[in-house]
Formats: sequence, C-alpha cells, structure tokens
Amino acid sequence: MFYPSTRLRRLRLNQNIRDLVSETSVSISNLVYPLFIREGNNKTEEIDSMPGIYRYSIDNLLKEIGEIYKLGINSVLLFGIPDKKDEMATGAYSKNGIIQRALKEIKNNFKELIVITDLCLCEYTNHGHCGVIRNGYVDNDETLELIGLTALSHAESGADIIAPSDMMDGRVAKIREVLEDNDFGNTLIMSYSAKYASAFYGPFRDAAQSSPHFGDRKSYQMNPSNIREALREIEQDIEEGADIVMVKPAMSYLDVINAAREEFNHPLAAYNVSGEYSMVKAASKMGWVDENEIILEILTSIKRAGADIIITYFAKQIAPILK
Repeated sequence: MFYPSTRLRRLRLNQNIRDLVSETSVSISNLVYPLFIREGNNKTEEIDSMPGIYRYSIDNLLKEIGEIYKLGINSVLLFGIPDKKDEMATGAYSKNGIIQRALKEIKNNFKELIVITDLCLCEYTNHGHCGVIRNGYVDNDETLELIGLTALSHAESGADIIAPSDMMDGRVAKIREVLEDNDFGNTLIMSYSAKYASAFYGPFRDAAQSSPHFGDRKSYQMNPSNIREALREIEQDIEEGADIVMVKPAMSYLDVINAAREEFNHPLAAYNVSGEYSMVKAASKMGWVDENEIILEILTSIKRAGADIIITYFAKQIAPILK
C-alpha cells in the first residue's frame, strides 16, 4: 500500500491543532464599529435596510458605546446626521454640530475609546454630494477649504483619528496642514484612499440620508475596474501625511487590499460596507446561510488579504464569539 510521506490532513485533525497552525486570525482589537448619530433625545431608530443597526441620539449613543466597550470593542467610527442641511454643509464644521457634541460627550465618558470621525460633507449638504457644487460639478479646491474647517472642529472636539472619505485631490495634505498649524500634530489621519464608486453603498445612504439628489459620485469616487489607480491614490495619501490608508468596499476588492499590502508598509484598513452587511442579513433571514460562520469567513478573508483594521457593522455581533 502507498503511504504518502506528507499528509496535510494531519494538520486539520482537531480544533486545537487547527488553531495551532492557523495562518490568519481576526481579533476584536482589529475591529472598528460604525455608529450613526441623529439629533434628539432618547431616540433609537432601526435602519430598515440594515437590520440590527440603528441611528442613536447622543444620550442613547452613550448607552450603546457602554455595551460595546464591555465586549472589548475599543474603536468606533462616527457618522452624523443633522436636522438641517444646506449648500455649504455648515453643519459639518459647526462647533455645535452633531458630531462635535457627540465627541465631547463620548470623551467625557469613555476616555480610552478610540474615536474616529468620518469626514465628508455629503451628510450635511442639501444636494447630497461630497463637496461644493459649482455649475453642476463638485469644485475640488473650494471643497478642501470646508474639509479643513471640519477636520479642525473634529480635532478640537476630541477626535483621535480623522477619516476623510470625500476623495477630493489634496484633502490629506490640507487636513495635515490644518492640524499641524493648530497644535493637533498627534491627531491621526485614516484616509479613505481607494474608495470606489460602488453599488454596495445603498443601505448606508439610507442610514445616513446622504443619497445625491442629482447625478452620481463617479467624478470623484474611483472606477471599480481600476487597481493601478488605487495604488496611485494610496501612494499620494501617504506622501501627503496619512497615517492609515483604507480600501472601500472590502469583499469585491480583496485583490486591491492585497496589492496595497504588497506595495506599502502603512497600516491598512478595509471597510466591510453596508451592502455587504445587508446581503448576509437577508440571506440569513431566508435561512440560506449560517450567519455567524459566514461573518467569520468574510472577516478572515479580509484579514488574509492584508488588512490590519476592519471597519464592520458585524463588530458587535461577532465580538462575543471572538472573545
């Protein structure tokens, strides 16, 4: 009888051996939990297109953060939803804005929590685009001025990491300049460096009430067919002063994550976005998948591709299992 000298199945014999030789692992410390904040008091609104995800008023947000902090989740990403919007997104950089007030309350109650703020104007503009509109087009350089104001207001209110997601050229350099000039040199920038014009954002736009009222975002977000361009975007952001770079979305862009990991040594984040979340929830509701097993498989694939940090709406659900 033939006896193979190498039997790879020996390495899969039982769970302890499989754990011993595991090449990739996901830790709670790798996860960032996105949170949506709305105006009002004692408000918790479930988002129809994202079962299990809610918009919170600031008082209820603090209760939610208390729960996730006990689970071991140490990092959150904040999205603000103002009551009033206008052409110049004034709510984004108002000292009394929804994010600015939330930051102060969070830092008063959870000093050790890493608080990341999404920096984009689309939630604050009445047209739903990520910048200032001039003649039907998003004006890059005029938008940079508002991004700078918003970044400074976030830093002043206590943000640990500022995450620009607008995809304007030069935004990282502008933010780094503003932070350095105002003695916030230790505030990190996590740039949405390769953010694609993706169909996976639909549920998020419902959650953040940020759908564009005309046209689309293809003139500033990336073409899904391009990978070399993504590497150029990442390189540019690193040169401008980004501390962490990001690829968004994650699941359909694992090749981009891997290419970025091979090319650059910077900390690399990946955003497991709303559409990816909602597809799993819909399939699970129909009884077609084992929900927790598929979540672990998705997160492991993102980590295996090269991501150091995973922003995911699954963080709260999967934390007890990882723990």
